[in-house]
Amino acid sequence: MEHSPPPFFNRGPAPVVRLTFFALASVFLMVLDARFRYTEPLRQVLITVAYPLQRAVLAPVEAAGRIGDYFQSLADLQQENAALRAEKLAAAQDLMTLEALRSENARLRGLLDARERARADAIFAEIVYAGRDPFARRIVIDKGFTQGVELGRPVVDAAGVLGQVTRVTPLASEVTLVTHKDHAIPVQVVRNGLRGVAYGAADGTGMELRHLAANAEVQPGDDLVTSGIDGVYPPGLPVGKVVRVDRDAAFSFARIVVAPVAGTDRHRQVLVLRATEDAPPYPAAEEQAKKPSAKTRRTKRGEP
Repeated sequence: MEHSPPPFFNRGPAPVVRLTFFALASVFLMVLDARFRYTEPLRQVLITVAYPLQRAVLAPVEAAGRIGDYFQSLADLQQENAALRAEKLAAAQDLMTLEALRSENARLRGLLDARERARADAIFAEIVYAGRDPFARRIVIDKGFTQGVELGRPVVDAAGVLGQVTRVTPLASEVTLVTHKDHAIPVQVVRNGLRGVAYGAADGTGMELRHLAANAEVQPGDDLVTSGIDGVYPPGLPVGKVVRVDRDAAFSFARIVVAPVAGTDRHRQVLVLRATEDAPPYPAAEEQAKKPSAKTRRTKRGEP
């Protein structure tokens, strides 16, 4: 009785035979494709059919690449944004410094012009701090009598008269501003030459032109300059501008409000004007010089 393997286990031709067959078929198809292009339509059909499968297989890889590129680009943009912010802050700081230097340069040029207008020797100084009492309207500058600052000398800035030296120490000086309620300065109206005395206002924010008749020829917009008759302030220095004139028939004097032109609450650079050599002496000083001393009187009387 013959036993044969079931059809399920039938292995067909030998592997060598199959290898030989497929090799010869491959060579035959390559020759046909190379010489006669018979398989070109078949190739196009196979490529068309396989293209969706290729895209489906490559889709995850491309998606992973796009996600990686996105996060890499995001990180690069964040770093670039941070660098740009830092550069912007540095540029802003440089710009503010430049603006401050430009403003300071303009003020210094104004001080030089003020020095030329005053026609007097001047000492350059900087404001160190304001007085302890905010209502006292005083400032402290960084120059004292060791640098040549004298008591009573006028102080100006680039715009006009700022105040007067009222206390001198070796290395610093105190300046009373023109807006101080007890400060007085002889002034003159530029438009008509009318003279008067400008005092600091009671609130310390401005000035007042006092003791002028109600019909005095003063009007808003008039410019006031130093008259120079006090022997302290050189003539022609800008002091203020008239902003309001109140005339009331019930009062003998007009109330004239003046806004100072100097930066009483601004700037840091000032000039302390020195006394000119050709300035006439005070009358009191002349009388004291002419008045004989006690020793001279005794000598004239023949006393020992």
